[in-house]
Amino acid sequence: MPHLTDEELLHEIETGEADRVEFKANLSGSAPDRIREAICAFANDLPNYGKEEPGLIFVGVNNDRTILGLSVTDELLIQLADMKTDGNIVPPPSLTVQKWVLRGKEIAVVTVQPSDSPPVRFKGTIHIRIGPRRGIATVQDERSLNEKRRHGERPFDLLPVPAADISDLSLAYFEHEYLPKAFSAEVLDANDRRLHEQLAATKMIDAADRPIPTVLGILILGKNPQNFLYGAYVQFLRINGVEYADEIIDSAEIRGSIPNLIHRLDDKLFAHNRVAVDITSGPIEKRTALYPMEAVQQIARNAIMHRTYEATNAPIRVYWFNDRIEVLNSGGPFGDATTENFGKPGITGYRNPNLAEAMKTLAYVQRFGVGIPIARRLLMEAGHPALEFEVNGTYIRATIKVV
Repeated sequence: MPHLTDEELLHEIETGEADRVEFKANLSGSAPDRIREAICAFANDLPNYGKEEPGLIFVGVNNDRTILGLSVTDELLIQLADMKTDGNIVPPPSLTVQKWVLRGKEIAVVTVQPSDSPPVRFKGTIHIRIGPRRGIATVQDERSLNEKRRHGERPFDLLPVPAADISDLSLAYFEHEYLPKAFSAEVLDANDRRLHEQLAATKMIDAADRPIPTVLGILILGKNPQNFLYGAYVQFLRINGVEYADEIIDSAEIRGSIPNLIHRLDDKLFAHNRVAVDITSGPIEKRTALYPMEAVQQIARNAIMHRTYEATNAPIRVYWFNDRIEVLNSGGPFGDATTENFGKPGITGYRNPNLAEAMKTLAYVQRFGVGIPIARRLLMEAGHPALEFEVNGTYIRATIKVV
């Protein structure tokens, strides 16, 4: 989309709210959630404007088209930008936030690009734009959004797996575990969607009338995902030493769907995370783990989310040495992340945006883009050396060192 000029922005304001324009006077009260709903609706792009006409949210403009203005601080811009990755809108939308001065008054403009992976949901609800107002998608709207995804340019995690069929998915897990977490209670209470439509809306199959599992469906619901995605497992080694050639005292190839894989990997990590007991330094017994477990989990789950599942048979490797833990995953940096800026705050790229959405739905990820910062903070608080990364075009190695 060409860069908008002041005159073009003023024209959008003077035209008034429409199916690709929304006004918000400020960020008080319920406005932040209303903005998130608008972001969700614009990302779904039901009118099909395409990337040349993205959605625009003007913050600092009243419903009557009056430019009120507000103090557009760095904090306000960050608050708006964080709506992309705070985990409430899934999969993460593509948006930019800018400060503008129009007629001598400051406003913020949020520009939302149509998603390549609709439907997009805010807190489990699919919002769409109906003229100048927001609405909740009907069954037919969902079908239209699924069709857009089917015929658009899709990321690898949404490609169908022709060798698989719906019998390769655990439908019981989908109905009893995943579905209640993916949609709001209100949507489920009013649900008149068939199972195939539910699977299509959550992107587990290609389409309701073409129930071929997607890569995402195989990873999340698959009974035996490694039958189709050979490298989609974790190799765990506990090495009694500091070299790769030292004695291996525990090893496992952890397979299965990602929910099972994460739980089994957690069991291994907890089993080897030795706890020291201090009964001499104070009146209360003090227990200290060798590593802050949440930090290790964040790095391992980050590897599962961001690795490439395409054209590789290499697993994620978790090697636990006496002096460190190494987590190695296939695929270099993606999107905005590069070898130079990898791991820096605010730099995120999603090779598997729909897998990220599913892991957020299942609460393995609390919000997007903070796994590495959380791990760094926890390691620092526990007195560990800084988290280290080795990054190149084909793999990323994270190293967590013992105190």
